[in-house]
Amino acid sequence: MRMVKQGAEAKIYISEFGEYFGAELIPDETVIVKHRIPKRYRIREIDEKLRKERTVREARVLHRAKEFGVNCPHVYEVNLRDMVIAMEFIGGERLKEHLEEVPVEKRLPLCREIGRQIGKLHEAGIVHGDLTTSNMILREGKVYLIDFGLADFDPTLEAQGVDLHLLKRAMESTHYTWFERGFEAVLEGYSEVRGEEKAEEIKAKIEEIESRGRYRERSWVD
Repeated sequence: MRMVKQGAEAKIYISEFGEYFGAELIPDETVIVKHRIPKRYRIREIDEKLRKERTVREARVLHRAKEFGVNCPHVYEVNLRDMVIAMEFIGGERLKEHLEEVPVEKRLPLCREIGRQIGKLHEAGIVHGDLTTSNMILREGKVYLIDFGLADFDPTLEAQGVDLHLLKRAMESTHYTWFERGFEAVLEGYSEVRGEEKAEEIKAKIEEIESRGRYRERSWVD
């Protein structure tokens, strides 16, 4: 088992399923093992409650997303004693790098597919919470969403608008030379799944969120 990432909430490992869980169900399957680590600054009972709630929520989010056709990891095992989830390892290319390596005529179809995947996620009443092209993998021509640690069940227009606003900001930062056309393509794909009316509501909400941000910036300067 090899640790590949340590965040504020969890350590992420790549492992063989049987190696970590001692199971014979899928012993040769490469998996991601996510361990939510204890926080010593929190009272132990509160810490255990929070880690359990977040572990269960992430597993449920992934299961529901799968039901709605979202390309995301399968959950193989949930261990609430140690606050661990074992899930499918999505091998492939990160879109963050891949989108910069291909010509624009290939970027925009991928962005539309990103929008379709987000549309399915929002149809399921789920917001991802950390939509960036770093958390998207291209595998065998399909776009997969990964890293659902901040995801939650929230069907409100506000939450969905924030989700897409964060993606727009992330694309502006990472893909700044072409992000406007790319994000337009994202919204086109989103509209294909959710319909024109819902897509227009989302666009208006994103603009409202952006205007609130500009107002705060002006107030701070004034």
